[in-house]
Amino acid sequence: MNYYQRLKNYTIAKVMVAMLGMVGNSSDAMLIRLTYLAEKLAKKDYYIKIIRWIRELFQSGHPSLVVARKILSDTHPAHRQQLVKSFFINQLLIGTNKRKEFQDKNGFYPPGFIVISPSMTCNLKCFGCYSGNYIKDKGLSVEVIDRILNEAKEMGVYFAVISGGEPFFRKDLLDVFERHKDMAFHVFTHGGLLDEKLIDRIANIGNIVPAISIEGYEDETDMRRGKGHYATVMKAMELLSDAGVLFGFSYTQTSINTDIIASDRFIDHMIEKGCTLGWFFSYCPVGREPNLELMPKPEQRDLLRRRLQYFRNTKPILLADFWNDGPIVGGCLAAGRRYLHINANGDIEPCVFAHYAVDNIYNTTMKDALQSKLFTTIKDRLASGGNLYRPCMLIDRPEVWREAVFSSNAKPTHEGAETLVTTLAKPMDEYTDGYGKFADPAWEEHSGEKTEKKIA
Repeated sequence: MNYYQRLKNYTIAKVMVAMLGMVGNSSDAMLIRLTYLAEKLAKKDYYIKIIRWIRELFQSGHPSLVVARKILSDTHPAHRQQLVKSFFINQLLIGTNKRKEFQDKNGFYPPGFIVISPSMTCNLKCFGCYSGNYIKDKGLSVEVIDRILNEAKEMGVYFAVISGGEPFFRKDLLDVFERHKDMAFHVFTHGGLLDEKLIDRIANIGNIVPAISIEGYEDETDMRRGKGHYATVMKAMELLSDAGVLFGFSYTQTSINTDIIASDRFIDHMIEKGCTLGWFFSYCPVGREPNLELMPKPEQRDLLRRRLQYFRNTKPILLADFWNDGPIVGGCLAAGRRYLHINANGDIEPCVFAHYAVDNIYNTTMKDALQSKLFTTIKDRLASGGNLYRPCMLIDRPEVWREAVFSSNAKPTHEGAETLVTTLAKPMDEYTDGYGKFADPAWEEHSGEKTEKKIA
């Protein structure tokens, strides 16, 4: 990046920080004007289109405008200022240009974010936990985490998701977050450790947004996570809201809880508790005691897909669906197309649910891992497009995952991880065909394209 471009980015970023700091007391027109400034910073056509789409939503009075105003007016001052700098400026604006420069230099586009599991330590024994079979006594050192984050920033990545295990068992992580204030951290937590002292530090460090796992209401949450856990989570949400910390919920759809999550009542409840965003995941038969019966039925997954479209147009909350948002993000996120996962043992996995690896962060770099046979096979096979309502290489296109594993000689990263490509291969193919009966007509209606019965 030449001197003139750096100066231009710096100047616009400073103006945006100042304007965002005032927006809580100004008109909605201010937010719309900010999208024009953001467009001047972005180079990549993909992000320019997104910025223009956001502007159209704001101009139409979409509920997302309410969310934007909440983020910029109701948050703790240190939290708001730090998120503006680390996420809105560094990740979404300056970072996109830096990632484009990385592509021009290296011949491939880096992921938009990374997921790190620093430790697998957890005091809960939730049935069906995707990470339940990892070795618990492993953990990434602070020095290695620092190196990972520095490598990410060299690629233009200023956003990291922290998973586990329960991340907040690692007290030293907060020091890491504070050292890397130019980055934003989204921490997936069970919420049981979020007390006033911890939340106060989160607010003052400023670049941390927690997402609390929940299963529904009290009966559903306590059944999976232990008696009294729901009450603990509700208290944590109240403390976060009172402290002005942005936070969200994380919900795993199964065959037994779909009616709850698909209801207006539940989404309204999460909004009332102060959630700004919500994540939806489908149960995937990996990890602790894989159980195909827990997978949402094809008709249940289709119901959630349709209900989320309704919620997004009517509710003041940001919602993301890891499985059903293929059309929004361009397909499967795995293998560096959008992200990768580094587990507590240092294994570099294509996805948090894809527990195989050929590389380990202790003996390679993320840049090199992104060019491995495992990752490139996945990216090449998924680049063919197809029905983006069936994006996932594990449950929608399992033949892609099996090919990538076998052709790259990848190894399972914990005991039992191999079942998804061995004993569960046939049931996963059957599940794929079953969901296709709903997803294929939906995609034809959405895109105007005919869907092949079997995606190659």
